[in-house]
Amino acid sequence: MVMLEDAGLQPRLFAGTVPDPTTDSLGAGLTVLREHAADSLIGFGGGSPVDTAKALGLLGVQGGRMRGYKAPHMNLGPALPVIAVPTTAGSGSEATQFTIITDSATDEKMLCSGPAFLPVAAVVDFELTLSMPSRLTAGTGVDALTQAVEAYVSRKANPLSDGLALNAIRTIGHYLRRVYAYGGDSEAREAMMLAVTQAGIAFSNASVALVHGMSRPIGAHFHVAHGLSNAMLFPAVTAFSVPAAESRYADCARALGVAADGDGDALAAGRFVEALRDLCEDLEVPTPRAHGIDKDEWFRLSPLMAEQALASGSPAKTPLCPPWTRSRTSTRRSTAEGRRVRNGDGHNSQIRARIRDETHD
Repeated sequence: MVMLEDAGLQPRLFAGTVPDPTTDSLGAGLTVLREHAADSLIGFGGGSPVDTAKALGLLGVQGGRMRGYKAPHMNLGPALPVIAVPTTAGSGSEATQFTIITDSATDEKMLCSGPAFLPVAAVVDFELTLSMPSRLTAGTGVDALTQAVEAYVSRKANPLSDGLALNAIRTIGHYLRRVYAYGGDSEAREAMMLAVTQAGIAFSNASVALVHGMSRPIGAHFHVAHGLSNAMLFPAVTAFSVPAAESRYADCARALGVAADGDGDALAAGRFVEALRDLCEDLEVPTPRAHGIDKDEWFRLSPLMAEQALASGSPAKTPLCPPWTRSRTSTRRSTAEGRRVRNGDGHNSQIRARIRDETHD
């Protein structure tokens, strides 16, 4: 604040952000923004403060309710400019055109997307992450790895996102365990910060997929941190998706350093799934049950969580997705390209079964 004042600016502090921001939490921020007649916002902190700033930037100009801006609506603006200053290495929100806000009335974690949410600038300084505790380091690190992998295997993957995603996977594979063991490792922190930003740019251009689509409802209904809910799902969902994009997951394995260039795709992809399981074990990622989630409540909410996952649009980007998420034409095209798509009226039963049976251990 002092630096901004010394520069001749008139900043106003809003410190009312909450983890996993909600529509209710935005109200106080919107009041401060309007009282101050702010012409821009600085989102300082982890993914939640940055996402809050993005949402306030849009609401401050356009008004209305956040529900009106959720996917599949594409938000083009106008919005107040946002400068993002991340203090965690995980969300990548400083480089994406997305914000995640939970509807306080329904507990739906809403994905809101479009250029209106893309910060005009990001100040990426790894020294701001040196004090991150190990649990937060693990959760945000696996979140970044999930973003990079899902961007690479996404149906919207492209040459720009591919290069960034593979480089992020390579860097995270080399440094995540190291920074988890010793948070004061400046070299590892710097490398992770760069990888997270690369992963953010990658998935902002290629989208995320089934892991993120499923993790948002889990986070909303059971109050699990976003990175942690991703980590809980990552190995199981990857194992489910591998048959539809074996060569792409094999590339991820080689980038992660768990398969050699000469290894066949099937072997490499299998090693990738095992490597994810080993990584989550080394980082002490709990199962939903170990985290304290009640099994009966998990099963009761599974249909609703599946519906909310599908509504976000993310599952439709995954290599192997329920037929309900895609048109008959695009399904035929994917089959012609050699990607296996399951037939049947499936609806959301595959996602529901994946949530219910493969993750609540």
